[in-house]
Amino acid sequence: MEVNGYKIDRDANLSNANLKSADLGGKNLQFANLTGADLTGANLQGANLKFADLVSANLMYANLTGANLQHAKLQDTNLEAADLVGAYMMFANLQGANLQGAKLQDANLQDANLEGANLSYANLSYANLTDAKLTDANLQGTTMPDTTIHD
Repeated sequence: MEVNGYKIDRDANLSNANLKSADLGGKNLQFANLTGADLTGANLQGANLKFADLVSANLMYANLTGANLQHAKLQDTNLEAADLVGAYMMFANLQGANLQGAKLQDANLQDANLEGANLSYANLSYANLTDAKLTDANLQGTTMPDTTIHD
C-alpha cells in the first residue's frame, strides 16, 4: 500500500517522510523507520508500531488511539496534543519527548522511559505507569486520578 507516494508496510523506511494527515489507521508498521517523519494530524488509530523508530518525529495532534507502541523509540518526539488513549506503550523510550496536553487515558506505559519528558497538562487518568522512569519529567498541570504508579 502507498500513502503520499511512500510504501507503507512492516520494516518500511519512512525517515523524514511527509505523512501529514495521512490515514495509517490499523496499518502494520512494526520495525518501521520513521525517524524525523512529519505525521502531524495523522490517523494511526490501532496501528502496529511495535519496535518502530520514531526518534525526532512530529506526531502533533496525531490520533494514536489503541496503537501498539511497545518498545518503540520515541526519543525527542513531538507528541503535543496527540491522542494516545488506550495506547500500548510498554517499554517505549520517550526520553525527552514532548507530550504536552497529550491524552493518555488508559494508556499502558509500564516500564516506559519518560526521563526528561514534558508531560505538562497531559491527561494520564487510569494510565498504567508501573515501573516507568519519570526522572526529570515535567508533570506540571498533569491530570492523574486513578493512575497506577509503582516502583
